[in-house]
Amino acid sequence: MKFPMFKKETTDKKYHEDPFRAVNFPIEKDGIMRCPNGKRFYLQYRKNVKGNKYGHQEEVYQCEDCSGCPYAEQCKKTDKNRTVRINRELTAMHQEVIENLESIQAEGTFGIIKNDRWYKRIVRRGIKSVLLEVFLVSIGHNLYKYYNKQKKTETAA
Repeated sequence: MKFPMFKKETTDKKYHEDPFRAVNFPIEKDGIMRCPNGKRFYLQYRKNVKGNKYGHQEEVYQCEDCSGCPYAEQCKKTDKNRTVRINRELTAMHQEVIENLESIQAEGTFGIIKNDRWYKRIVRRGIKSVLLEVFLVSIGHNLYKYYNKQKKTETAA
């Protein structure tokens, strides 16, 4: 299921690769996060996500020292050191959703009928009417394929 920022995350390359997003901060082998200026972020505390029934935790990190940082104007909004909240489980879930949705391909015939023929929705009600509509769309698709095949054999001969 798509999450709220899915479209922006997948289509806006500038947003996705923004070096000042906490998700994009590099994490070293010892678990220390670094900002674009190379300053360390230290874990302040962990807390349960508000309103969550599953016990997910959010980690709050704070930069060691933001004074004199050339990126301070782009990176933070207050005069204090930058604070970052990260929910690793949620970030992992978002990445899994992106990978799953980008790997899906519609089966050939259904993809052609939906996208190329603009057939998006069944408009009839009742099982017999729905079956009739699906049969008619399928027959139309098969006739279109047959016509194209006939044209190809005529031009080849």
